[in-house]
Amino acid sequence: MGNLTRRRFVQNSLLTGGALAVPRGVMASGAATPPRQTRLSQVGYEQVRLLDGPLREQFDRNHAFFLALSEDSLLKPFRQKAGLPAPGEDMGGWYTFYADFSPKGPFHGYIPGHSFGQYLSGLARAYAQTGSKPTQQKVHRLVDGFSKTVTPKFYVDYHLPAYTFDKTCCGLIDAHAFAQDPVAMRALGPATDAVIPFLPGRALNRKEMYARPHKDDAYCWDETYTLPENLFLAYQRSGEARYRAMAKQYIEDESWFAPLSEDQNVLPGQHAYSHLNSLCSAMQSYLNLNDERYLRAARNGFRMIEEQSFATGGWGPNETFVKPGSTTLAESLTKTHASFETPCGAYGHFKITRYLLLETADSRYGDSMERVLYNTILGAKPLEPDGTSFYYSDYNDKAQKSYHEDKWPCCSGTFPQMTADYGISAYMRHGPDVYVNLYVPSELRWRQGGAACAMTQTTEYPASSQSTMVLTLDRPQSFAVLLRIPQWAGPKTRIAVNGRAVDAAVQPGTFASIQRTWKSGDHIELELDMPLRLEPIPYQQAGGQRVALMHGPVALFAVDDLTASVTRAQLLAAERVSRSSADWRVATAAQPLTLRPFAAIGDEHYRLYQTITA
Repeated sequence: MGNLTRRRFVQNSLLTGGALAVPRGVMASGAATPPRQTRLSQVGYEQVRLLDGPLREQFDRNHAFFLALSEDSLLKPFRQKAGLPAPGEDMGGWYTFYADFSPKGPFHGYIPGHSFGQYLSGLARAYAQTGSKPTQQKVHRLVDGFSKTVTPKFYVDYHLPAYTFDKTCCGLIDAHAFAQDPVAMRALGPATDAVIPFLPGRALNRKEMYARPHKDDAYCWDETYTLPENLFLAYQRSGEARYRAMAKQYIEDESWFAPLSEDQNVLPGQHAYSHLNSLCSAMQSYLNLNDERYLRAARNGFRMIEEQSFATGGWGPNETFVKPGSTTLAESLTKTHASFETPCGAYGHFKITRYLLLETADSRYGDSMERVLYNTILGAKPLEPDGTSFYYSDYNDKAQKSYHEDKWPCCSGTFPQMTADYGISAYMRHGPDVYVNLYVPSELRWRQGGAACAMTQTTEYPASSQSTMVLTLDRPQSFAVLLRIPQWAGPKTRIAVNGRAVDAAVQPGTFASIQRTWKSGDHIELELDMPLRLEPIPYQQAGGQRVALMHGPVALFAVDDLTASVTRAQLLAAERVSRSSADWRVATAAQPLTLRPFAAIGDEHYRLYQTITA
């Protein structure tokens, strides 16, 4: 069982974006009312270990990157505002105080210290997975250092107090729950007191923010409507009723959740990432207040987002939701390179699909999650030591991967949180049963009936159609293993146990259940039929011919002649160049066209949607 102890299991079973009842013994004080139980339960961070592969590589890189960051630099903005000695170099970009900030740019000094809580959260989650003592010790030092700087002075003339406090709150509650920090929950109280004078009395949308007196437009971009999620979690982890009361205070009902719950599409024109992220607040409102309206709002809102998503699963060109039926998405292919705000958008997308999957056990949320995984975040450029960050996935007709012009933007904070959440997104539980949601090289460990159990998953999916899961058990155990069968899976999909085909119903868009008494060494083999298919861009006008070529969950991007003439039949006849290559080749009337997955693209130009001639 590695470093899994009873204490760590209990503490790490608290959810970050999930919905289990709070285990006994984790409250800092008081007694919280347990949230509503979801149909499935989330596994703990410490229960999943990523094995060698692209996800593990990305997680390890981010873990090492943030473990190495200067603590003095991270704490500097807070120490400066508190009038304390502030050694260390300025981090620059959005993170550091500058007098020359302008909402027209450059964005130096936009929201100093804004991502501190996210870095803290990512490190705490990384410790929960790895048991790395240096990581835990860094979390403790950062919390201790931050706790000595808390003052309302920090938010004087600060552009986005709710936005930054939300991330600080997340970092502190994660440090408490996942890194067993003894100071974090005590520090959250003064941190909350410090921000309250700078918050409006209720959640305000952007239009209402602009209607208030403000020094410049940047003061109108705050996101009070995302606060409830982490405030409800703070209540569950502390038992302090004030956080529950604040969470209720900042639920944006009138202009957002109420119409969504009634299936009214109020997405157009809204800031994309923050409003998808607010659906996580709807889920926590549902779980804590037991009000079905919030579940309807989350499900309807997410469905509306999917309806205007690119083939990659990304959404929100220029960070804005579009009007249904409009030509805006198609026009964005020539008008912008800011197609999808990636680490932030992928992080929010994983959270809301995980919430909805836990509540509904609907495998299609897992389909949506993996589409975003392979077509956006897994192809993100790594963070640079100076804070240079990948920010937008580009779906322009002449696209190219690039870095954001500003240092330490918001996506530098969600990136480590995103990669830390890969493991908890791969598996779910229902009583003794195990749900396999993502096919990634990994090991799940748990205890059942007093026995130590493990499932080791070996796969090169989606480059390969095959995944194998091997069970290691102290003694035979009876439970079901449920495998997600994607909606796109073809009729040749098969499942075998110990080399013999099983009778499990293999229905696309469901979880296929294999119920039996398992013994150590049993292995499950899944082979997904992954036919090529074409997906048009949403809201394409009559006669439109813009399509993306898909192989399973993966979008294939053209990287040769971006203006090549190609037919529907030619795209569907594409062939893999070789087993060792990620490239696909399409025969055209002129010269062959090469396509490759987003994660395999470097600095070359590429194109997502092809214009077919017939």
